[in-house]
Amino acid sequence: MAPIRVGMGYELEVRGRSRKVEQRAFENVLEQVVLADELGYSTAWFVEHHFTRGFSHSSAPDLVLAALARMTERIRLGLGVVLLPFQHPVRTAERVATLDILSRGRVEFGTGRGASPLEYQSFQRPFEQSRRLWEDNLDTVLRIFEADGAPVTAEHEYWSVPDVGVYPRPVQEPHPPVWVASTSLDGYLQAAKRGYNLLGMTMLKGLDDVAEDIAAYRKALSDNGFDPDSRRVALMIPWHVAPTREAAYENAADAIMWYMRRQVNLVAPPDYYDARHATHRVLGQEAVGRSAEDALEILRDHHMIVCDDVDGSRKALQRLHEAGATDLICQFQVGGLAQEHVLDTIKLFASEVAGM
Repeated sequence: MAPIRVGMGYELEVRGRSRKVEQRAFENVLEQVVLADELGYSTAWFVEHHFTRGFSHSSAPDLVLAALARMTERIRLGLGVVLLPFQHPVRTAERVATLDILSRGRVEFGTGRGASPLEYQSFQRPFEQSRRLWEDNLDTVLRIFEADGAPVTAEHEYWSVPDVGVYPRPVQEPHPPVWVASTSLDGYLQAAKRGYNLLGMTMLKGLDDVAEDIAAYRKALSDNGFDPDSRRVALMIPWHVAPTREAAYENAADAIMWYMRRQVNLVAPPDYYDARHATHRVLGQEAVGRSAEDALEILRDHHMIVCDDVDGSRKALQRLHEAGATDLICQFQVGGLAQEHVLDTIKLFASEVAGM
């Protein structure tokens, strides 16, 4: 089994309402990713969200990544993800290709359909058609990349491409690696059907159920003619490591719970349903409704978060690898955690947990 690749993931959530707090969050993130680049982390992923205070400050992730493209040398830069139903495919192709040029071919092209009814309402797209909109848009973006500048024609009820060539072209040929984000088994299987890499998380169902979904994804890849070993599975998880478990809890417990209690309901809206669960309230929602102490234990036991010492973090890393993850996306910056604690965790994880 190849070693797991370790990267970092950012919601760029802001805990506070002042402009200074918001601006400082961006400056902190830039410092963190530059450090991660120096230490050997694989990828920095940035989400795209809109309209929700505290969680929608990464509304233009390609611009943050463009800044990082000129500040770093090795770390790959992940769009995690472009919410395709709200975009014109020409603009997506142009911006992804431009970022790939600025980064000298380091882009990971994550795609998704989003889970926020507010975003669909505001961008005037039908939420119930989200999968079709994502598929149609992604197909057109990839056609543009594969055309290599030749004219492309595409007609859709929400956009058109009128026989035009699209520039610039990405460094990676024919395009950067494509990833699909999903929190459900159905989404995993749809990604496998098309042979795309997978972006997932453990915060809703816990690692055991996610491991079963990954196994189903790998089987579906094979059933659809793709080599499972040629595709990657990345899991995103809030993570804090300190010299002792007590220090980890003292540093990060409050920040992690602030984040989890808000984020679980964003990625699992009230009508979220996974057929393997008897109720609509999945494990993550049940956990965050308990006392902070009980919630942290449940979340930690099910590897929905990691808040531990070096030994516990090593064991969690091994468990995630055994579950089928080829890539780990650590959310070290979470819930307004103090910058000094984030930087210490980035360093400690690299030197003592992952052995970079």
